[in-house]
Amino acid sequence: MADDVYEEMPPPPRLADFVRRFWTYRAEAPSGVVQRIVPDGCCELIVHIGAPYEELGADGAWRLQPEVLFAGQLTRPLVLRPTGPVHVIAARFRPDGARPLFGRPLREATDRRVDLTDEMAEPPRTLPRLTDRLVRRHDDEAWSVDPVVRSALTAHPEELDPAGRRALQRAFLDRVGVSAQTLRSIHRFRQVFERAEHLDGAAGQWFKAGLEAGYFDQPHIARDFRRFLGCTATDWARQQSELARALSSESYKTVREVTV
Repeated sequence: MADDVYEEMPPPPRLADFVRRFWTYRAEAPSGVVQRIVPDGCCELIVHIGAPYEELGADGAWRLQPEVLFAGQLTRPLVLRPTGPVHVIAARFRPDGARPLFGRPLREATDRRVDLTDEMAEPPRTLPRLTDRLVRRHDDEAWSVDPVVRSALTAHPEELDPAGRRALQRAFLDRVGVSAQTLRSIHRFRQVFERAEHLDGAAGQWFKAGLEAGYFDQPHIARDFRRFLGCTATDWARQQSELARALSSESYKTVREVTV
């Protein structure tokens, strides 16, 4: 559609250790089609300025998302559909950057969207106000990252002794929300989209992109499409639209985030 606009902005220096990007998305006349959001290995703070999306639950029921929500790590498909004119502002955190904002172990938010409407009195209505709100919280609460988890994001677990690996897995569930192995699987899956030049559904194209991302064969790729999107690569490419298309094709690159 011609009237949807997706934009990303870098965070200010004080938030750079925690927030990867701020982003906004507008669609004045969304089509209403169902959209499957690709997992990206990050938590997000989402503010619906326009009509909130409806989300498909595990029980098959559609439920309206809250005005302000904390979106935890995804390990399974997130299926949305618009309910009216869309205007979203959001902060996409680094894989280990959202723990100070959430205030408790991130595993509690994995595959969940947590309602923060009451907690965030007078929700910010613009990206500058959202940025200012997070900067103030950063300063007031003295946000910090776990240096062990941060350094491990670019290291192989095999480089650690067994006891160190167990401790790191516990730390990942607390600070990231998923295990290191799951995070690497998510980022490998994201790299398929980043390496596909044109998401037009051609089977050979997806297979080539999958091999370049580190998959072994076609069944290996197909399993992760079922796991993370609940459909085949060609079905997703045929169905992609609007926010799902923007987040898969224009969102941040994961290639350097985690060693695969």
